[in-house]
Amino acid sequence: MRIKDLSYDDRPREKMISKGPSALSNAELLAILIRTGDSFRNAVELSQEIMSVIGGSVSALASTSLESLCDIPGIGTGKAVTIAAAIELGRRFCADSGNTEKTPVNSAEMVYRIMMPHLKGLDHEECWVLYLNRANYVIGKEALSSGGISSTTMDTKVLVRKALEKKASSIILVHNHPSGSPRPGADDIRVTRTLRRAVEPFDISLMDHVIFTDDRYFSFSDEKVTIVKNNA
Repeated sequence: MRIKDLSYDDRPREKMISKGPSALSNAELLAILIRTGDSFRNAVELSQEIMSVIGGSVSALASTSLESLCDIPGIGTGKAVTIAAAIELGRRFCADSGNTEKTPVNSAEMVYRIMMPHLKGLDHEECWVLYLNRANYVIGKEALSSGGISSTTMDTKVLVRKALEKKASSIILVHNHPSGSPRPGADDIRVTRTLRRAVEPFDISLMDHVIFTDDRYFSFSDEKVTIVKNNA
C-alpha cells in the first residue's frame, strides 16, 4: 500500500503536523527521513523492516554503521546517509544542550552525563579525556583514540603533553565497552596504572577512569580501585 493510500491520520508527515512528533513511532519518524519505500513496501513498511533488522531501538540504530544500513534491501547510500546525519544531529544536540560543564565535576555520574552524547550507541571503542582545572571545571575534552570492537590504544606521552599545554590540574579518562559490560579488563587496569604514574611527576592527578556502556558505567574511583590513588 502506498503512503497516500493510508488514512490521513496514518500518514507520518500529516500525523506529525496534527499531533506532534511525540505521537509517532520510531518507524514513522524514520519513514519521514527516508521519504520513499521500494518496489514492494512503502516508507513506513520499509522503516519497520529497518527497525526489526537492527533490533528495534534507537540506540541500536545509532550504533549501526553506514555499511550495514546500505546492506538492508531497499536502503541505498542516500537513505543511509540521511539516517546517519539525523543520528549525528541528535548526538550534537545532546552535547550542546547539557550545561553540566558549567558545574564542577564531582561524580562519575556527572562524567557519564557529559560524555554520553559522544559514546552512546558506538559499535567500537573510543578513549576520551576530560581536562579539569583546580576547581574541577572542565577546561577541555577530546578523543584520544578510536579502536575496533574490543580495543583501543592511547599514547600516554601525548596525553601528558596536552594536559600540560592546557594547564590541567587533573584529568579523567573515559572509554566505552561496546560489549555491554562496563567491568574493567586487565588492559584497562594496566592503562590506568601507567597513566597515573605518568602524570604524577607533573602535579597532575588522575581523578578517575570511567568505563561506559549505553546504560551503565564503572568508576575506578567509586569502586575504590586502589591503583587510582594508591600505589599498585
